[in-house]
Amino acid sequence: MSIDLRAARDTNPMSRLQWAAVTVCMLLNLLDGFDVLVMAFTGKFVAAEWQLSATELGLLLSAAPVGMAVGSMFVAPWADRIGRRRIILACLVVSSVAMILSSLAPSAGVLGALRVVSGLGIGAIIAGGSVASAEFANRRWRGLAVSLNATGYALGATLGGLIAVLLIGGSGWRSVFLFGGIATALAIPLVVGWLPESLDFLLTRRPPGALERVNRLAARCGLGKLDALPEQTEAPRGIGAGYRELLKPKLRRTTLLMWLVFFLVMAGFYFVTSWTPTLLLTAGLSSAQGLTASTLLNLGGVFGAALLGVLTARFALRKVLIGYLIGTGLLLGVFIASTQQLSLAFVVGIGVGLFVNGCVAGLFAFTATVYEPAVRATGFGTALAISRAGAILAPFAAGALLDTGMSPQGLYLGAGGVFLVTAAVLSLVRTRTATYVPAASAAVR
Repeated sequence: MSIDLRAARDTNPMSRLQWAAVTVCMLLNLLDGFDVLVMAFTGKFVAAEWQLSATELGLLLSAAPVGMAVGSMFVAPWADRIGRRRIILACLVVSSVAMILSSLAPSAGVLGALRVVSGLGIGAIIAGGSVASAEFANRRWRGLAVSLNATGYALGATLGGLIAVLLIGGSGWRSVFLFGGIATALAIPLVVGWLPESLDFLLTRRPPGALERVNRLAARCGLGKLDALPEQTEAPRGIGAGYRELLKPKLRRTTLLMWLVFFLVMAGFYFVTSWTPTLLLTAGLSSAQGLTASTLLNLGGVFGAALLGVLTARFALRKVLIGYLIGTGLLLGVFIASTQQLSLAFVVGIGVGLFVNGCVAGLFAFTATVYEPAVRATGFGTALAISRAGAILAPFAAGALLDTGMSPQGLYLGAGGVFLVTAAVLSLVRTRTATYVPAASAAVR
């Protein structure tokens, strides 16, 4: 009798361990959402203590995203080399220490440097956690698993704002960094206990004791037991080989298209999240009305990612994601115009949040279907790093266009067009279904 463990993982019901691993990845992303935006929560208090200019505060706000780009590009790919779990654990240590030291920072320069270090760890955790959640889920629930992972980020950002208000009022801004650092450190035993190394990595890279580790993991997931490891599929050797693999003929077209899709989606996402509060005021809403609409947009985002995961359990992920992209484009086209009727604006705002956040969650899940396990973290990490350029460029470009006299309606129409173009580009990307069937199976007792 023979068995393909990856095929069994894809078709069997999810075990308790698999759901636990997905939940841990979601909690990690929740912490990341808090850690990334901690500077936004505390910015005005930090600036007041050290008498920082707007430019200096802007540099502090940019420090973590810079570190995240570096972590995604240069640290996350090591998850394909030494393991998803090891990279996540190492980066949790780095991020927690950096956050705790940030609470003791004696100057803005030191705080900025620590924010870069913290961001470096967060960038790798986001990539590693997204890949791990995809690899622990079966085919039916893979979209939901990665979508829940993305939902954790939105929840962390939302809860972080509430926690920051409570902590700053009682203990000052430094307590917010201390809280984040301690919470991140407490996640380490969760990873140790409930996030084992993924089956895809163990079968692809064959670390020492691979057969025993595979059988131990397979038993906990109810997948069977191997007498011997299946024939090994060739994997890139060395960290640099992973990057080169992405640009070899068989993956070059896919990789370039994925980079473009990530860039466009994140550019549109960060335009919406960065400029919506300001543009709603420009369109005639009061401060209270604009804040309400922005809050509803974020609330819609929490449900949007989860809904995408449910839909992908019944429909093809690519089709669902294209539907989300088209829906985002159409809703952005009417968002500002809907402010003439407040109740309609609130409804459309929820819809925009639902669809635009679902686009990000769906894109993360879709990436797992594009790359084989040997280069999956490298492919995801590099695409995420490329997307940071869109995240930085889009808010700046929107401001420049407003200075030239473009209306808020024109900006939202343009952003809607970006999502419609992205839907067309996504239809050109080839998938590999993420099953990665090996050349031969092994005997099972």
